[in-house]
Order: sequence, then structure tokens, then C-alpha cells
Amino acid sequence: MLQIDTWKRVLILLVCLAGLVLALPNAFYTRVEQSNDARAAIELGNDTPQIQAEAGAWPEWMPSSLVNLGLDLRGGAHLLAEVQVGDVYASRMDAMWPDIRDALRGERAAIGTIRRQPSDPQEIRVRISQPEGMSRAQQVLRDLARPIQTLTGAGATDIEVTAQGDEILVQLSEAEKRATDDRTVRQALEIVRRRIDEVGTREPTIQRQGADRILIQVPGIGSASELKEIIGTTAQLTFNPVVSRGTDPDARTGVGEKLIPAIDEENVFYTLEAAPVVTGEELVDAQPSFDQNGRPAVTFRFNTSGARKFGDYTRDNIGAPFAIVLDDEVISAPVIQSHIPGGSGIITGNFTIEESTNLAVLLRAGALPAGLEFLEERTIGPELGQDSIDAGKVATIVAFAAVLVFMALSYGLFGLFANLALILNIALIFGLLSTIGATLTLPGIAGIVLTVGMAVDANVLVFERIREELKTAKGPSRAIELGYEKALSAILDANITTFITAVILFALGSGPVRGFAITLGLGIVTSVFTAIFVTRLMIITWYERRRPKTIEV
Repeated sequence: MLQIDTWKRVLILLVCLAGLVLALPNAFYTRVEQSNDARAAIELGNDTPQIQAEAGAWPEWMPSSLVNLGLDLRGGAHLLAEVQVGDVYASRMDAMWPDIRDALRGERAAIGTIRRQPSDPQEIRVRISQPEGMSRAQQVLRDLARPIQTLTGAGATDIEVTAQGDEILVQLSEAEKRATDDRTVRQALEIVRRRIDEVGTREPTIQRQGADRILIQVPGIGSASELKEIIGTTAQLTFNPVVSRGTDPDARTGVGEKLIPAIDEENVFYTLEAAPVVTGEELVDAQPSFDQNGRPAVTFRFNTSGARKFGDYTRDNIGAPFAIVLDDEVISAPVIQSHIPGGSGIITGNFTIEESTNLAVLLRAGALPAGLEFLEERTIGPELGQDSIDAGKVATIVAFAAVLVFMALSYGLFGLFANLALILNIALIFGLLSTIGATLTLPGIAGIVLTVGMAVDANVLVFERIREELKTAKGPSRAIELGYEKALSAILDANITTFITAVILFALGSGPVRGFAITLGLGIVTSVFTAIFVTRLMIITWYERRRPKTIEV
């Protein structure tokens, strides 16, 4: 018999109703978007009458999730950045020098005195006064080597130690360089994502491309230069011992030292030890605040290891100056007045409130491990995005209208049922996109247009089957039942293979390709649901009420 259980009918209706309700906010996109922004501002404490009015423009009890518009629809900024992975090698060697120095000093009886020699920044050369102790010195330094914790570097160590006359050469191994490159790009990718998330932009696309490049697309931001200001600053914070202070920009520095300008003092330069005592990587928090004179400042707090190193140094160097360096500029160089055991402190300078807030954001998000070189930058204006939206609307409406007319002319009343299901199918797609927070791009619109055709294809298979069964079956009820039963396998085969294609596109693709895959995959699911369940429910409900002796499809 041609029937559907009551609980199935209720479930189908509830799914359709939920899809319509979830898709509804997209019909009032601007109003809902302003309301969401206003509510977010209220949570941050910005509670003005105007913002309250904008927040009340959309009822709180209604769903407020929207389909996010991609860069090609909303406008925004596009950057392709290359991570300067080679910069990390030099900083790794500088950080390694104190351990090398302390290890060799412990073997002074066997190797004599040591002296670091000028060398390439990516290596360390050390001369010993007793060359006969070279083998012992090499063994001591090889003991400092650590195994590489990657599959490709299994069995290798992070440094190579070789002897060249009375000098020892220490440099990173090739396996460690490869591991460092991968780690650096991953870290840069995560920090760029954190910085953009701190600003609160909607649905940015941040992806790795190739070995050392990062693709960054942020919809809704004003320009590429604005985006570069957010992510381009490395914000590398270090705390270095001060060797001397002077006004000569060409002052000579010793091995293991560097000359850094002061940010707030004109023509003042500090000679610092290159190896920092503590770095910004050991920061766990940074917040904008005010110093004892009411001027903007930034308070910071170290993790356990950073607090211990910071406390030990301040205990042993009371009365000595201590430079706070941000991006190779000395912010301040206070004299250590007392032991600071808590691992917290304050950065003061001639900051504005905005500058102190931005600095806190950068420090909190973390320091970029290496500089970024921007190879490509584009700003896409909102007008171009609106043109894309209009073009997508026209394409969808034309395809939609053509399909509706075709179905109505070809299948009569059953074609009208299919058209109603098709409209519901589009609503379900937007409801799902809103629920998962997906980003709609121009290729995504193409996926929706393709879905319209595939949804009709399923109905065409069913209706043609019903036509064939009407010629042989005993009555219309049995023809409808057999039509759905025999068309089901063909519908599932066609849609499963297409769904597999969508999954592969999503897994292997990026950016616009993924947008197309998402809408195509969701469209397949909703198409099968509406073709098999919704149109069937409509036809059965109509048949139960009319009980026609014959039907025409």
C-alpha cells in the first residue's frame, strides 16, 4: 500500500521547518549582521543607545547565524606571504651559544681558553688554545646534540660538530634545517591566524601553500596594507643584558654582541649581548595598562621556566641595566633595582593607548618566528564583490526559473510538487551553510546552481518510472509506489558518486575549490532528502485526499 508512517511524516515536516527557520536570517542579511555586531560590542562593554537599538533589530529568540560571504563576494584583502625560514637559523645559533660556552668552560683543563670567532650568522666558530684537546671539545659539544623528533629526521641529531685546525665549527644539520623550516611555517601560520582572530574579522582563509608560503584572505577588511599592518609586525620581544650605551651608530661590537637603536631616544644606541636571557615565546599573558604616572604601558607575565630565568638574572645583576627589545629596537633599558621573583613586569614607553593595546595583542598572540615577505597583495573592493553577488543571483534565478518552467510543462501537477521541493531544497542548503558557519564564494554559488539541476534529475527519474509503471500496473497507487522503489537505486548511485567527488575536492582542494565542494556536497544530501521524502510525502498526501482513478504524469 502507498503510505508513510505518521512519525515519519512528522519528522520530515520538522526537518523542513528547521531548515526554513535556519535559512530565514539570510533573507534579512544586513539587519541580522548589524544586530550580531551590536551584540558582540555590548559583550565587550560598548553599551550605547544606538548599539542597543541595532542589537534589538533582530529578535534574540530567532536564529542569527548567517552564511559568511567569501572574499570574492564581500570584498577584502588578499596576501601571499613567504616565510623567511633562514632567519631562524641565526637566532637558533645565538640561543645555543651560552650552552656551548658553559660546556666548554667546564673542560678548560683539557682544552684551554675559548674564544668565539667571527663567522656566518648560521654557524658558531670557537677557537681553543690547546688544539690537542680538540677531540674532547668535540665530544663535549656532541653531547649537547638532541635527536630530531620527526619521522624524516629519525636517527639524526640537531647539530653537527666538526674540527677545522684549532677551531670548532657548530652548525645545524640538514635534517634539523628541514624540521625547523616545517616548524617555522606551521608556527607562523598559527600566529597569523591568532592575530587576525584577535581583530575579529569574519571567516578569514589562512592556508599553507607549498613549502614556505602562506595564503591569507580576509573578507570585509579595508585594504591589503591594513592587513599587512596586522600581521606583518614580527613582535619579537627579548630581554637582553646591556654592554654599553652610546651615540655612535657605527660603534664596533664584539663577537656575540649587537648594536640596537633606542626607539624613544634620538641618536642613542645600545650594545647588547646577542643571546637573550628571556624571550617573548615564554610569555603567557600581556595586557594594556598604565604605569605609576598614569601613562599607557603593557604588563606581562612569563611561564614557569621564563619566570625562573627572569628571577635568577634579576637576583644576580642588581644595579645593572636590562634592555627590553621589541623588533630590534630598545623600548626601554631600566636598571634592575631588586630581585623580581614573580615572573611578571611592565613595559613602559611613549605609547598611546591604541599603541599599548596593539602591542599587547601582538605579544599575546605570539611572536612570528621569522619575517614575512609579501609576494602578492590585492585589495578587492566591495563594489566588485557586489557585482559578483549580482551575477550569481542572475545565474541562479535564470537556472531556477528555467527548471521550474520545464518541470511544470513536462510533468504537470507532479512537476509543481517537484518545484515546491526544489524551493525547499535551496532553503535547506542555506540553513545548513548557516548552521556550520560555512563561507559562500562565487564557485559555491556555482555549486548551488549545479545542485538545482541534480535535484530535478532525481525527480525526473522517479516520474519517468511512474509513467512506465502506469502502463503495466493495476492502478495509480501501485504505480507511484513502484516508481519510487525502482528509481531509488539509480538516484543513490548517481548521487553517491557525485558526493565522493565532492569529498575528494574538499580534501585535496583549497579556497574556492573547497567552497564549491561544500555547497555541492550539502546540495546532494538535501536533494536526495527532498526527492525521496518530501516530494513523495506531497504526492501521497494529495493522493490520499483526492483518490483519483487515473493520474497523468
